[in-house]
Amino acid sequence: MATQRRAWSRDELLAAFNVYCRTPFGRLHRGNPDIVALADRLGRTPSSVAMKLCNFASLDPVHQARHVAGLRNASVADRAVFDEFEADWEARAIESEAALRRLGLRAAVPEAEESLAELRARAGDTEAIRTTRMRRAQSFFRATVLASYDFTCAVSGINIPALVQASHIIPWAREESRRVDPRNGIALSTLHDRAFDRGFITFDEDLRVIVSGRLRVGRPSEIHRTALLAIEGKKLRLPTRYAPDPTALAWHREHIFAA
Repeated sequence: MATQRRAWSRDELLAAFNVYCRTPFGRLHRGNPDIVALADRLGRTPSSVAMKLCNFASLDPVHQARHVAGLRNASVADRAVFDEFEADWEARAIESEAALRRLGLRAAVPEAEESLAELRARAGDTEAIRTTRMRRAQSFFRATVLASYDFTCAVSGINIPALVQASHIIPWAREESRRVDPRNGIALSTLHDRAFDRGFITFDEDLRVIVSGRLRVGRPSEIHRTALLAIEGKKLRLPTRYAPDPTALAWHREHIFAA
């Protein structure tokens, strides 16, 4: 007689989606240590967990457009979790981070950073609760954006993780609903992140770099020429998921970029 497969609980789905978000698409396989660790905690096989993450990928419009073969097994529960994140990234990010901790797994925020805030929160410190939630949300956003771009700058191609930032298109402080939305992010090198944040560069409707006239002054140094002026017109390297939102980029051109 066939053995009935165990249904995935909400905590398991949330934890799996969190790991999916912070795992580059090319590493969604049973040999990935993060997938092996999650499988061990869930009492499932690495293959079944890897398949669940691939099911989530099948719901992403980027992969639907590419007609990625073999990704057509998403369940109703998978779709529900996917849609919940799309509707409220910040709330679901925080909830999924908590689910990972309940399973004894590493979340985006190291436990060492979390312990003091959690102690204060249990003592009734509402500011500590707010700070902890913000840190969790920021860390989830960073992990998701960087994984989507495989830890590589979308302009320069630099792939040293310590030198690549998850840049907000619409700044964190300007629109609360977009704070944790990975489509409001681009992976950029430290230099290009600062240039983008300060309005020295932006991207047009075709995702090509526009350089501000403020950079065309004086006698530019070699790094100024090669890293900033020479990138004008360069096409942004698209991520494997969560491509930048055109409306967010239009907002950046209007409100941040200084022509």
